[in-house]
Amino acid sequence: MPPLFRCLILACMVLADPALASPWPRQVKEIFLALSAERDARGNGYAGLYGEYGLRRRTLGFELGRSSAGETSAMIWLQRPLGRGRGADRWALSLGSGVIERNGIYMPVGQVGAGWGRGFDAVPLLDRIPGGGWLAVEARVKVAGKLRDEAEIAQLAASGAGRLAYLTPETSVKAEVTLGWHATERLMLIGQLRLEDRQDSGFSSRLAASAVRELFGPVKLELGAIGPLSGQGEAAVKLGFWVGF
Repeated sequence: MPPLFRCLILACMVLADPALASPWPRQVKEIFLALSAERDARGNGYAGLYGEYGLRRRTLGFELGRSSAGETSAMIWLQRPLGRGRGADRWALSLGSGVIERNGIYMPVGQVGAGWGRGFDAVPLLDRIPGGGWLAVEARVKVAGKLRDEAEIAQLAASGAGRLAYLTPETSVKAEVTLGWHATERLMLIGQLRLEDRQDSGFSSRLAASAVRELFGPVKLELGAIGPLSGQGEAAVKLGFWVGF
């Protein structure tokens, strides 16, 4: 792996949160970047740099990540909205590919995703909330080459090690239900239900909540917490910085 890439990822280790693209496309030439970190009660975590760039009728995105378990990943993806963007509903499909490095071994990874979204003004009851917001449901299927032997998987799963959650399985299905509210002109509150079914550790669910506040210019600060509902996992906190222009 090039030294520059390693330095970039390691510099993010105190900051990350892997993200799914919103079903709302970016405007042409619009740029969004997020540098963030997630860390659980046992010191396990993930750091990453996430970006989106608006193309005509499409959004180009990338993710660079490094987990405390010693795994580095890079992915690029392309999202296309469905329909003509009319009406209350927003639909989108995405396709991505990349590479994972662990212990000097590189393996390919691919994913396909889909998303639906709607603004508060088109959702009964939510349309009464001042400030407005959005509701979104997003899902993705990821498939990676085999990077661990069966003995290692069984050992980590049996011990309930939180480290396993920060290593990429051969196959996984993820879904997120997000509710976002513009509480004030400078503050957004975001609640998220995260569901995941992994080939190595089975099904788990988590609930996340965060606050995103404008700092200066295009820079925003995100502070949040994540709590497990079922399956393996530890409580975690996250910190991030968003930039859009």
